[in-house]
Amino acid sequence: MSNQSKKISELVKGLDILKKKKFIPGETRIPVSGKLFDENEIINGVNSILDCWWTEGRYDIEFREKLSSFLGVRYAIPVNSGSSANLLAFTTLTSPLLKEKRIKPGDEVITIAASFPTTINPIIQNNCVPVFLDVELETYNINTELIERVITKKTKAVFIAHTLGNPFNLDKIKQVCDKHNLWLIEDCCDALGSKYKGNLVGTFGDLATFSFYPAHQITAGEGGAVVTNNPILKKIAESFKDWGRDCWCAPGRENTCGRRFSQKHGDLPYGYDHKYVYSHLGYNLKWTDMQASIAVAQIQKLPRFVERRKENFKKLKQGMKRFEKYLILPESTKNSDPSWFGFIITIREGSGVKRTELVNFLEENKISTRLVFAGNITKQPYFKNLKYKVVGKLINTDIVMNNSFWIGVYPGITDEMINYMLLKFREFFN
Repeated sequence: MSNQSKKISELVKGLDILKKKKFIPGETRIPVSGKLFDENEIINGVNSILDCWWTEGRYDIEFREKLSSFLGVRYAIPVNSGSSANLLAFTTLTSPLLKEKRIKPGDEVITIAASFPTTINPIIQNNCVPVFLDVELETYNINTELIERVITKKTKAVFIAHTLGNPFNLDKIKQVCDKHNLWLIEDCCDALGSKYKGNLVGTFGDLATFSFYPAHQITAGEGGAVVTNNPILKKIAESFKDWGRDCWCAPGRENTCGRRFSQKHGDLPYGYDHKYVYSHLGYNLKWTDMQASIAVAQIQKLPRFVERRKENFKKLKQGMKRFEKYLILPESTKNSDPSWFGFIITIREGSGVKRTELVNFLEENKISTRLVFAGNITKQPYFKNLKYKVVGKLINTDIVMNNSFWIGVYPGITDEMINYMLLKFREFFN
């Protein structure tokens, strides 16, 4: 460590922002999510600024290696958000380089309507048709019993999220995808650290996505990543991420291929600068090295964060069992070990309890709540004139839309906060 870095470290350690604030029941708000950090994130961030190399640089390289190593995948491609990761993953599958297996306009993609919009939007943005199936209550994941009956000649992919960190039935989904030669994209934005049959989610699909927004298991402020084991998909994703260019040089590098001025591309003249050849209709989805520097510090804490989420979930579940007359409590999918994003609650129909009354009571007592994303996305205003298919009835999806919400389990929630939350639930039901 340089003298300059040592001085920065000492100054940072004395910052008021690093001091823990006392929890005062009824006065201190309990958020559903949040970021936890210490001096290491700030020191890394300052050092990255002092490097004066603010696009992808040394911290980006380090984070790619650490995320790949944690997940056990070959390639990690960081981007500027989890939403961009979903857009990039799906758009990758539209590349002409995939020949007859590429996804084309009008193709159908199996998913769920009880979802966050950015899982669905890339399907529509690429002029494809989302095909919605219902979910199961308790796990809030896709009802896999319905999936075989929705497959047609137009079906090309399955693109679904592990709801609130709870893995969907990967055995069944993988079996269906393999049988019908379908692409599988796992949206793991809420599920970093979740496992299915002992393996981390994000390692089952052709592509998987993650988000590093402050609500998630680790944060870079913003940020996300696409991961894959497929070198062709990696090459395509890197192209779409970097304006669609054919060149794979890292920022500030030149002539990595050794043939910068000695190739023929399309109708361009021979020897046209490879750095300005574009093989895809791409975007600029890169993040900054400042974000990467924070993510490098965060990923060191990831195992501890995941365990704390599990502990908080378990304590809430044990304390909430007394209210099962009124509430449907969450269950992990069979064979799974979730890194829970939140504790999802559904009010039983016929219980006499109204969601608005319970949520308002909790909010008034400084306990933050959130609904389950878009509820039934087909009911959202922007979906009015969009093309989609529903197979069967979205009965449970509508129950989620009308009766479900979630509270936090993130690592910043202490035992004292959990006891206070359980106390307030008892007060409400009494």
